[in-house]
Amino acid sequence: MIGKTVTAGLVLLLAVACTGQTPPRTQPGKAAAGGTPACAPPQRGPGIAAETPATIDVIEQAYRCILANYYSGTTLDARSLLSAGFVAFTQELNRSGRDLAEATLPAFAGDREADWAAFEAAYRRVTDRLPPDAGLRAKLAAATLRAIVAALGDNHARWTSGVQRPPDSYDDDQYGLGLRANIGPQVAGNPGAALPPLFVTSVLGGPAKKAGLRPGDVIESINDSAPFIKGEVTPAAIARLYPQYPEAAAVRLRLLRQDTGRRWSVTLKPGLYQPDPETTQLVTAKLPRDDIAYVRLRGFAPDAANRVFKAIARLRTGRTLTGVVLDLRGNGGGSPVEATRLLSGFAHGKVTAYQCAVDGTCETTRTDDSVALLNLPLVVLTDRACASACEHFSSAVKDLRLGRLVGTRTAGVISGPAQPYLLGNNTMLGFPSKHHLAPGREVIDRVGVAPDDYVPLTPTDAAAGRDPALARALTLLHK
Repeated sequence: MIGKTVTAGLVLLLAVACTGQTPPRTQPGKAAAGGTPACAPPQRGPGIAAETPATIDVIEQAYRCILANYYSGTTLDARSLLSAGFVAFTQELNRSGRDLAEATLPAFAGDREADWAAFEAAYRRVTDRLPPDAGLRAKLAAATLRAIVAALGDNHARWTSGVQRPPDSYDDDQYGLGLRANIGPQVAGNPGAALPPLFVTSVLGGPAKKAGLRPGDVIESINDSAPFIKGEVTPAAIARLYPQYPEAAAVRLRLLRQDTGRRWSVTLKPGLYQPDPETTQLVTAKLPRDDIAYVRLRGFAPDAANRVFKAIARLRTGRTLTGVVLDLRGNGGGSPVEATRLLSGFAHGKVTAYQCAVDGTCETTRTDDSVALLNLPLVVLTDRACASACEHFSSAVKDLRLGRLVGTRTAGVISGPAQPYLLGNNTMLGFPSKHHLAPGREVIDRVGVAPDDYVPLTPTDAAAGRDPALARALTLLHK
């Protein structure tokens, strides 16, 4: 799952504990002296201790964990990871005003052990000359580790550190600017996926609502940066629309309201807000026509499939349904198990995905045939914010011909299910050990799933409250 932080509860069930001590150098994945592997088997425990700052030992642990367990770790050129890490290390030195002549990238030869030794020696040579500033050392290590993980170029690879909630948050409070746009944060991993213009699709509350923003408002610039340059989206600008705590910098938007021609600027400061429940509930359902069920699913959270089935059952009570519209627009993913379980309501005896190793051997994910079939025609609404498990579902619907996809192409953010690993400083490393393929064995990652009926939302539609994709879905089910 992407775009999702691994929570402490999930860690207790799924974390793979990498050893807290740095082992003597061995081939990644093999036991070090004393029999301790680079990454230990999954362990359960009473809880996760408080995290401590990253160090060069933790960086080595992450490096070995990646080479031993990442999908393509056995064939990966480890020099790319070490080079990216050292670049980030020197950049953080420079930002801190502590650049040193010794901070020179070592010459790597392609031997994983020798290259790590050269990297570690250069890293320690520099940090040994720095003043005894624990904060600076922690920043250097964190920047290095983040860069090593980012060098994988994998949209399901993460290093999670310092996850916090605002001190005054309560229940369902959310943090941010209080808006959603037609281009979501997933675009950072696949910038060629989005098309202009950038516009507000919904106002959730908080700063955006107070400033009077409306659906359909076109965002012409973000902090004076254009969201598109020569037709290519600017990921750094888009990311400013979706700040996460503790990010608190104000965001300046230049806006255009097309129906009036008004242009103006507004500054929004991220903060806590209570969103409209209609915009955040996991499952919402209604009858746009007396014989068609419309169900919106905003994420493949635990029990999501059962909640969809219950919603359809309630709508079915006392009437005969002739079809289901399942709205997955904005669905950022979640559990592939829930995606498969939901598919199982529409088909039995099918492969919904393949999870493949770098050598081409694959494991199959199959429908759960204990789930009762709905026996209803299906139309699925998709957009560029449908990612990860949402794309697992959408690709299976298309490949297995379980229904039609209406809307726009999905995000292309589905490298493979991420597996979490607990590092020695109690931070979390996550990445896929297998690569995802759709039922037709095609790659969805970075490509996305194309709709059967291309029906994009426009700023004019959003401003007028029209939903052309839903209208098309109802037409298809009426035939």
